[in-house]
Amino acid sequence: MQKLGMIGWRGMVGSVLMDRMQSEGDFSFVDPYFFSTSQVGQKGPILNGKTTNDLLDAYDIDALKEMDIIITCQGGDYTNSVYKKLMESGFKGYWIDAASALRMESNAVIILDPVNKDVIDNALNSGIKTYVGGNCTVSLMLMALAGLFKQDLIEWVSSSTYQAASGAGAKNMRELLVQMGALYNCVESELKDSHSNVLDIEKKVRMCMNDDTFPTDNFTAPLAGSVLPWIDKEMENGQSKEEWKGMSETNKILGLAPATIPVDGNCVRISSLRCHSQSLTIKLKKDVAVSDIESIIKEQNDWVRVIENKKDVTLDKLTPAYVSGKLEVPIGRIRKMMMGPQYLSAFTVGDQLLWGAAEPLRRMLRLLVA
Repeated sequence: MQKLGMIGWRGMVGSVLMDRMQSEGDFSFVDPYFFSTSQVGQKGPILNGKTTNDLLDAYDIDALKEMDIIITCQGGDYTNSVYKKLMESGFKGYWIDAASALRMESNAVIILDPVNKDVIDNALNSGIKTYVGGNCTVSLMLMALAGLFKQDLIEWVSSSTYQAASGAGAKNMRELLVQMGALYNCVESELKDSHSNVLDIEKKVRMCMNDDTFPTDNFTAPLAGSVLPWIDKEMENGQSKEEWKGMSETNKILGLAPATIPVDGNCVRISSLRCHSQSLTIKLKKDVAVSDIESIIKEQNDWVRVIENKKDVTLDKLTPAYVSGKLEVPIGRIRKMMMGPQYLSAFTVGDQLLWGAAEPLRRMLRLLVA
């Protein structure tokens, strides 16, 4: 049985991954060893009622080298610190990573097997050992649109994202809730008075969120009651790095090199706790009937769900409130646009912590061991 090293398994993505791996019985296919960057020597997790090893040092190259497969959700700083040293030590195993640090490396494959199983198979056959989860919004977009990409129907995509606080990390999720509480607290008495003036309430809330004491240590700006139209670092061309990932990662996942399908748009953080949403404008290469488009989309994988373009079902099935915690990736609002019959509008929602993060990692493990 192959030795699996787990790193970063207690963080937000790691916790979701652990839950999914236990639910799907993945640990029965491997001999798991748990590593830590901060609690070396403490007790490991209990799996199926059995205690695992005491936690090993995640920076111990010799211990890591003993693993056949490593899965890390520890983040890019850890990867940058350890990966090169481990490879130079002669590590022969597989490295599966949730962080972005290695995504665009020539010896790494971005994994999303319902979409690019052929790319993964070719990489395995050619001896590639490094596999990396993709950007959350890109992966979720491809889960929804893969059928259209596979049939070479897409000329370009413009995606306006509505990204949840979870995409920024656990501290940011907490800060959003603290911000929400602070806004409520500042007008609690007025809200309890049905005769209070709502414009006075709004003014007081606005003053609260722009006060220097408002909690913004992580987001650096108010998110509750607002939106943040910038995610990640600045690029020289005016994009944010999150927006740059749209084209670069989409094409790499699909095995298109050099990048041939333009993907661009604005990436925006909203005050949703979990799930990323995307409003898509798609230029098709030819006029295709909406009914045919829906059939192509729904037949591509087992998780995409086409939502009828009706108000009631859209509000019921196409929101983060409904999708959070689910593996299904619904796509709706599918219609032709006024610009012409080759222009398609759509809206999709997906759980950023599942298909956007944890699920591709555990499925890559199963490709290696099952």
